[in-house]
Amino acid sequence: MRVSPLPRLCETDGIFGKHRSAVVMSQANPVRLFVTHLWEDSDDYLRVFEYLESARNFFYRNTSRPELRPQGDKEAQKEALRKQIAPVEVIIALSSLYETSQDLLTFQLLYAQACQKPVVLLKPFGSQAPVPKVLSDLADEVVDWDERALVDAIKRQARHEDTTRWDTIEFKMD
Repeated sequence: MRVSPLPRLCETDGIFGKHRSAVVMSQANPVRLFVTHLWEDSDDYLRVFEYLESARNFFYRNTSRPELRPQGDKEAQKEALRKQIAPVEVIIALSSLYETSQDLLTFQLLYAQACQKPVVLLKPFGSQAPVPKVLSDLADEVVDWDERALVDAIKRQARHEDTTRWDTIEFKMD
């Protein structure tokens, strides 16, 4: 077994590096994203896709594959995660995974940081518990479980799109 002296940090495709230019998302050019996982579909993992699917005119390609757990030790798992993270534009991190496996979640976020991939961190679903500081320090943006907030954060972080959406409140004048 040959061991390389320095681990490969990350690969980029040249289009999106540290200085990504604004590229419009479309069906032909979906946002490439990765959702953190621990090699299984958690409720929060599935919930992310429910939110994304309910968003209008939002196109994405998911590279996370929790069902493809590699055989072998933790290093084999880490290498498989590196391959899933390398081609993406943005990582969606589930803070709820921190309680189950601090090491594996932290690894995914540190690798994203090493590859200069932006991280959108979702707060714990249905809880007022604060996000662990170690996670918020590794995130570019922290959002609540809200479809619109999630999609807007992904657009901002992945493509530097400013959505500038406004809510309209109508008052009845009696």
